[in-house]
Amino acid sequence: MEGQPHPYVPRDLQLPGYVPVSLSQSTILSVYGVASVLVVSLVWILSGRSRRIAKIDRLLMCWWAFTGLTHIILEGYFVFSPEFYKDKSSNYLAEVWKEYSKGDSRYAARDAGIVTVEGITAVIEGPASLLAVYAIATGKSYSYILQFAVSLGQLYGDAVYFITSFLEGDNFAASPLYYYAYYVGANSSWVVIPLLIAIRCWKKICAAFHNQGQKKTKSR
Repeated sequence: MEGQPHPYVPRDLQLPGYVPVSLSQSTILSVYGVASVLVVSLVWILSGRSRRIAKIDRLLMCWWAFTGLTHIILEGYFVFSPEFYKDKSSNYLAEVWKEYSKGDSRYAARDAGIVTVEGITAVIEGPASLLAVYAIATGKSYSYILQFAVSLGQLYGDAVYFITSFLEGDNFAASPLYYYAYYVGANSSWVVIPLLIAIRCWKKICAAFHNQGQKKTKSR
């Protein structure tokens, strides 16, 4: 079964049984946007009930909840649904990846590197992100090292994602619009925010060890 012509690049990419996106781009983006705002708003409101949680930590809880659910739900669906491009039911998650593949056709093509990176992200970094929400809320001692580790994992995934695309010709977007909106724009948050969090956690961890060293020196 040949399926219908697909909009992806390269044009000779073989996707037997391909079914075009049935939901509009605005619908797909609106649903994701509204769901994200609801998650962030809920975490922000609930975290505000505790006066001991600083505003920066509340913002971090919102980020970790958002990114964790994105990893588990969206990326998890991609990893475990190898034939999403054949979906005829207008399943929202399948529609997301059909649409996103216009910016990076390696998803529709099931590129081994992409599946590996997304698999690690969904299975390990997703749950770890939600654990970070709990760690911040309860003031766990491992909060900073956990956030640092997950942020480094996200940055490593970004590096693999962009570098492999560059080495393979960086020609997987249907148009410059999709390239900059999806490939660059949609991924920019997972470069900038994890980098800022990693820097902050590094400083916090270093300060903690420095203070501990000073206390030991004074006690001698």
